Amino acid sequence: MLSTLLILVMGYFLVAIMGIAIKIFLKPYSSSIESSGIKGAGALIGVFERILVFTFVLTDQYAAISIIFAAKSIARFSELNDRNFAEYYLLGTFTSITMALIIGIIFKLVFGDISF
Repeated sequence: MLSTLLILVMGYFLVAIMGIAIKIFLKPYSSSIESSGIKGAGALIGVFERILVFTFVLTDQYAAISIIFAAKSIARFSELNDRNFAEYYLLGTFTSITMALIIGIIFKLVFGDISF
């Protein structure tokens, strides 16, 4: 039980701090994007996004990942008319989801099925 908890904490910590790598990756593309909304909210949304994706992978609920993408797209619908923002949004979202998927799959391969 304790080892499972430690594995989960390690996984959730890893996907949460991946925001640093994503920020570095997106830095060259961010200069053409106007900042709107609450400062730092996008990064926090990304953390929750990766936590959810990681959880969905561990529980074999891969189809549920599409709900995250759909919800984000609905919330940002009006901003997606701006081509620069749309491309930046897609780069960030796909990078975030892909990293969480990879980490989740690696955890499943290394640690096997982790029961909650």
